[in-house]
Amino acid sequence: MKKTPLSILQEYWKHDSFRPMQEEIIQAVLDGKDALALLPTGGGKSICFQIPGLMLEGVCLVISPLIALMKDQAENLIEKGISVATIHSGLSYYDVKCILQDAVEGDYQFIYLSPERLETPLFKDYLPYLNISLLVVDEAHCISQWGYDFRPPYLRIAAIRSELDNVPMIALTASATPLVQKDIIAKLALKDAVIFKQSFLKPNLSYSVFQVDSKINKLLEVLQSVSGSSIVYCNSRRQTKEISELLLLHNISADFYHAGLSAQERTDKQDAWIKNKTRVIACTNAFGLGIDKPDVRTVIHYDAPECLENYYQEAGRAGRDGQKAYAVLLFHSDDINQLKALPDKRYPPIPLIKKIYQAIADFIQLPIGLGEGQFFDFDLSEFIRNFKLDGYTVTSVLKVLEQEGHCSFSENIFLPAQLSFTTDKETLNDFELAYPQWELLLKTLLRTYEGIIDNRVSIHEKQLSRILRIPVENIVEQLLAIQAFGILEYMPLKETPQIHFLLNRAPADYLSIDQDKYLARKKQYEIRLAAMLDYLENNAICRSNAITEYFGEPTGKACGICNNCLAKKKKELSPPEFKAIEKIMMPYLIVGTNVGDLLIKCNEFSSEKIWQALKFMETEQRIRINEQGIVINC
Repeated sequence: MKKTPLSILQEYWKHDSFRPMQEEIIQAVLDGKDALALLPTGGGKSICFQIPGLMLEGVCLVISPLIALMKDQAENLIEKGISVATIHSGLSYYDVKCILQDAVEGDYQFIYLSPERLETPLFKDYLPYLNISLLVVDEAHCISQWGYDFRPPYLRIAAIRSELDNVPMIALTASATPLVQKDIIAKLALKDAVIFKQSFLKPNLSYSVFQVDSKINKLLEVLQSVSGSSIVYCNSRRQTKEISELLLLHNISADFYHAGLSAQERTDKQDAWIKNKTRVIACTNAFGLGIDKPDVRTVIHYDAPECLENYYQEAGRAGRDGQKAYAVLLFHSDDINQLKALPDKRYPPIPLIKKIYQAIADFIQLPIGLGEGQFFDFDLSEFIRNFKLDGYTVTSVLKVLEQEGHCSFSENIFLPAQLSFTTDKETLNDFELAYPQWELLLKTLLRTYEGIIDNRVSIHEKQLSRILRIPVENIVEQLLAIQAFGILEYMPLKETPQIHFLLNRAPADYLSIDQDKYLARKKQYEIRLAAMLDYLENNAICRSNAITEYFGEPTGKACGICNNCLAKKKKELSPPEFKAIEKIMMPYLIVGTNVGDLLIKCNEFSSEKIWQALKFMETEQRIRINEQGIVINC
């Protein structure tokens, strides 16, 4: 029986039906069309390319900028029995070569690839021999320099596509303004692209913005008013810990999460929250990617994000089950001033960029003309302290250096352990005879990792631990002990922050920065920031409408559930209220009175409601109010 998209969905994902628009996107891809899919957070983007990838003959190539997201998606597919490989900057040359050789043989249904790997000579050598059935560009907004997360390597995707014969391409993103959507289509050279836009409207999500004197008091009020799972987004690691501790003092189950934690700590904290063992997770924006927890009731931003794209994605992690949920943003007047100062900090003067680039080279002791393709441990906090620099400015400069193609920085990069033998087979045999306690480990390495005797390869201590049935710590101890004899070179797993030089280190004075494009990106940043500030300060707008209109989807209809809409409802005079006010006022209107007396005598209603009633009666020509405020019954 021929498989259909629905039968594959039921077999692998155990869902009875597709979410809105998924089936149409899948069919367009199966028909060989190029597609741009804008599916908001939680809209099920991955299924839109994973099902066609399973149905088309060949390998589906998925380009994604986030190693953590690549790993999550790959592991989910592997659990379903689907063959997947990931190729990212943390893998050795030999590892990548082995994966590509296996891919040529047809061993994989999916290859996840970081955009930087597209440009390597090794990948280009193998590209003509890969039977690629579908080209997927995830997080496609990264291709646009007008977007909030521009990645220069994305610009080279169109060149790769030109070398493939009639391979369809699908680009996916959760949030892109009309300008960015247009740029995605142009930069990827999508041919007659079918555009799918799921509505940015989230009818079950109530958006609220509160200007407060005490954020922590308001946070407690929200969490005590709305039960259920919650995320609290913060701008700093220190703040995540402080807030979780304060919540615990108020008997609210809470924990904190940020990129500075070890991979195991992050996994444990995330799992506890997903399983509702922890109610509230206070976190930086490192949390949430790839997580599809449907029953989050509140997402609270303790600090305002820099743009509506980020806010929409993060707030959209609430209420994915379709039930009522709340997105709450807290700010005070100082936050506004800090946001207004960001453009000059986010896009610092070019001489300052060169100064910090020089400081980075000094910190990692990298000479001019060296470093291309290399990773270096980079303790950001220590660097900032040593050189007495502003933390936000440094992270901004690192972003600029990445966008200009010089180097990239990652706080939670995963570099697998690597090992190479530094002796010949004969000496290795003699060593095994002399030290039999390590013979089993050495033979396991040789059997498990093909080519290890001649090449540096990535190894996995957990895998060795399972095979040998001894703790991971013992594996590490043994490898370090053998290394001391000069038999092998062992580089343990790295989860420390890394700076990756994409080019050889240049003299700082001659660092290449395209000033015109740099200033154009700054201008777009100022526009995005202005939209965020308007969202914060404008109490007259429907907040849901403000967000959808920003993404090119004006609804023209108020949501009725954001804090501005609710405030407006309270101010509006309902028919029962009008009748009640009219009943009280009529005896006074008959004999003649003034507005001041009516406000006193009808004091069970607000003066605003009384004025609304009087204005309505005046419009109906039942009364007239003269310049002295005398109400005359008509």
